[in-house]
Amino acid sequence: MIILGARYTFLDSEINYLKKIYGEIYHIPLQNQSNKEIIKSINTISKNKKLNLIVINARDDLQKQIVKFLTKQELKGARIITIEYFLEKYLKKCFIDDKSTSYLENIHTYNKIQYIQKRVIDFIGVIILSIIAIPSIIISYFKIKEQSPGPLFFKQKRVGIYEKEFCCIKIRSMHTDAEENGAKFATENDPRTFPWGRYIRNTKIDELGQLWNVIKGDMHLIGPRPERRIWIKEFEKEIPYYSKRHLVKPGITGLAQIKYQYGCGKLDAYQKLMYDLYYIKEWSLKLELQITIETFLFIIYRRKQLHCNTSQEFKTLSQEALE
Repeated sequence: MIILGARYTFLDSEINYLKKIYGEIYHIPLQNQSNKEIIKSINTISKNKKLNLIVINARDDLQKQIVKFLTKQELKGARIITIEYFLEKYLKKCFIDDKSTSYLENIHTYNKIQYIQKRVIDFIGVIILSIIAIPSIIISYFKIKEQSPGPLFFKQKRVGIYEKEFCCIKIRSMHTDAEENGAKFATENDPRTFPWGRYIRNTKIDELGQLWNVIKGDMHLIGPRPERRIWIKEFEKEIPYYSKRHLVKPGITGLAQIKYQYGCGKLDAYQKLMYDLYYIKEWSLKLELQITIETFLFIIYRRKQLHCNTSQEFKTLSQEALE
């Protein structure tokens, strides 16, 4: 597999995943290289390895000479696809940037039938999860009373569908003075938590308070996670079309939560938005079931997916490497 260009920067976890599928992955930079050098690099790879996929990851349109050469490679059996299609097909995320709006196609609210299906799933999920939620809330009441006196539930305004705010309910996992110095992003092993709070955060038990939000109709079981308005205002300054995620109701869990956990601010929001938009665009009962199963497995095995760092750990084949 060859990645042509560096328009999208792959995460370390994505590189590792793709290596399992394609084996060796080569990155050929397009900047500061002539057409002749680029073509020579591709020919070198194709002679030594079976070339089955070329991903166009270019910031600008390819020159005619390169396009002509790639067309001949396609006739030889190589598959040529764009980075937008590749990300949706293989990584379940919509690539967004300032130069393209193609990802906006087919991103819309649920139709009537889809919404009914979502609500049926919601109520079935609430009934099943109540078996866990009720005893967890009772135990949490005594643990919180012992370790961090104060209210059992933590209530906070979050932004939901059509950017309307609602009161999001969680089992409290942080001390009552957690934000006395202002709003902060939550992190893994957040020092503002107490022992039981860390446990219920790691096991996602603290999220069970939101079952009430699902019953009320503020949220679905599955959907984009609701954010605070203070963070949304910051994200919208730099992330194009961030408000698109508010076309549907938020969820307790979602595609972004199983693919990408705690991150670092705006990079985190940018990555999660790509998953959220894919979920909205490609919603189906199959996808809903897949997220449900993967959420369950995530909780059971407590898989860590901390993806702050990005990388380009491909085999870079430039002109210098050929000499």
